[in-house]
Amino acid sequence: MSDDPLSISGDDAALLREGARRAVDFRGDVTIERRDHSTVGGYAFDAQLDGSVTDCIRVLPPDSNERVRVLLRDIATLTFTGKDAASGKSWENWLRRYAARKLAGLDASIESETE
Repeated sequence: MSDDPLSISGDDAALLREGARRAVDFRGDVTIERRDHSTVGGYAFDAQLDGSVTDCIRVLPPDSNERVRVLLRDIATLTFTGKDAASGKSWENWLRRYAARKLAGLDASIESETE
């Protein structure tokens, strides 16, 4: 992802629906500006997208245990604002690092890294 956050306008319903799907897969924070100009930000953990007027995305703000439900029709913009927490931590990357450590004669463990 580039340094500029990706923003999706709520004016394109199909694009916004796809953006909501990807926000859940993103594993980083998003910021939603509603049409009433209020905002909610945090981790998008669920999207209910069946093509109805109740399509929504659910967000867990970082400073609260409250789960905020935002209807897609109320979204002015959806912006991917946080870093993907799992970026670069794929199985292939771990295996490559593990093999490199083993070949270098260093300790290599199956335990997860604390980076």
